[in-house]
Amino acid sequence: MALKMMLAGAAAMMLRQLPLVAPVEQAPLVSGAPDELPMTPAPIEPSWIIAGDPVARVALHSRSKDEAASTALWDCTAGEFRWFFDWDETVIILEGEVHVTAQDGSQRTLRKGDIAYFAGKTWATWRIDSYVRKIAFCRKRFPAPVALAYQLRNMLRGDKGSQGGLAA
Repeated sequence: MALKMMLAGAAAMMLRQLPLVAPVEQAPLVSGAPDELPMTPAPIEPSWIIAGDPVARVALHSRSKDEAASTALWDCTAGEFRWFFDWDETVIILEGEVHVTAQDGSQRTLRKGDIAYFAGKTWATWRIDSYVRKIAFCRKRFPAPVALAYQLRNMLRGDKGSQGGLAA
């Protein structure tokens, strides 16, 4: 068992050293005010709409060079719909509010200044009474073997703060 743990730790450390994609030229700093980003239509899947006629738009602010993370501005008019979070997503509400029901039944109302995290591969119901605008920080989930390698590495290091997470 100890040998397996040592091998898993070594594998995790090797994975950390290997570049996963070829280097891509990218600016070291991307900045811009939300009002300056060009918004484009981002229609909600019609089968997800529960009530109303919500109209959504999005503007991509930035994307990591490995394409595993992105930051976007998103807004939507009144309506109620289900939403599938394919990626892990942290949002900051900039304007308006949204009533959210997570797939476990928990409910929250998010207002200007609120921060929320939505786990990837989960559903939530969003009810917008008039309008909401948010910044979304999205991150693709690691494939299971890579996530396991990070968790094993963290466990071997004795990382107490990671709680089994993927902290580097």
